[in-house]
Amino acid sequence: MKKEDIKKLALSIDGDIFFDQSIKNLNWFNIGGKAEIFFKPKSLKGLIEYLKLYANRGKIFVLGNGSNVLFDDEKYQGTIIKLGKNFSNIALLDRETIIAGAAVTQKKLSEFAKDNNISGLEFMSCIPGSIGGGIRMNSGCFKKEFKDILISIQLVDFKGIMRSIPADKIKFNYRSIELPKDLIFLSATFKGKEKSSFEINNFMKELIIKKELAQPTKIKTGGSTFKNPINQTDKKVWELIRSAVPNETNYGDAIISEKHANFFVNKKNAKSEEMKSLINFVKDQVKKKTGIKLDTEIVIVE
Repeated sequence: MKKEDIKKLALSIDGDIFFDQSIKNLNWFNIGGKAEIFFKPKSLKGLIEYLKLYANRGKIFVLGNGSNVLFDDEKYQGTIIKLGKNFSNIALLDRETIIAGAAVTQKKLSEFAKDNNISGLEFMSCIPGSIGGGIRMNSGCFKKEFKDILISIQLVDFKGIMRSIPADKIKFNYRSIELPKDLIFLSATFKGKEKSSFEINNFMKELIIKKELAQPTKIKTGGSTFKNPINQTDKKVWELIRSAVPNETNYGDAIISEKHANFFVNKKNAKSEEMKSLINFVKDQVKKKTGIKLDTEIVIVE
């Protein structure tokens, strides 16, 4: 599909299409160049129509809340899709079951669950990402993950074909799931347990305090840079980094947080190459000094 074709499509499709859209302010790192095409569908119909016309003509990346992605400073040669308000609905299916759109933030879903006396989603109050991103990463903290409460996922593939997948048909791993990359999550169904909103609220406050004591806030960061090396060591990844890399290590404005060694920070105007250099340096040093290979948790978009 040529740009001229997409410009014609923009006149009729139910959504907003932008060209050469800056993506720097659409992610928590505040790093990145421009997207060749940026599409924000207003409805499922508009999304499917775009996918069917665009299929196999270029790369597609689905952007959620931008809390764990690192974009390149060069132009993204393809389409970045960001789901709009019509993908942000939340509803009760019964007294313990919630369906939420993929664009809903995890924090908002945890608040909705609390207000409706549903326990089990409290951990989401500490995660800044969207439901769609949380599904893709099997997000979690404080010993709870998406897999523990997920019932099913509703999705569409890059060819515009919709389907639903029950959670028991998905293989979940630590911070990942085994599903193809050419899927856009539309919504998900979650199951909790009835409990008083007062108790839920108190537990959420406890988790948030723990998080704020341990992790940096109100700075330009992509969250946890690396996954904890499960089954390789009892140590957390931040401990491995702290022991292998001087905390003052930096590449330009890409630095390591003083508060939490697994959080890398854009101090001011870091470039993507500087952040990647810091990531690779830390990875190499930990491997050299401990023998443990680290895998990134943040998504590096090429």
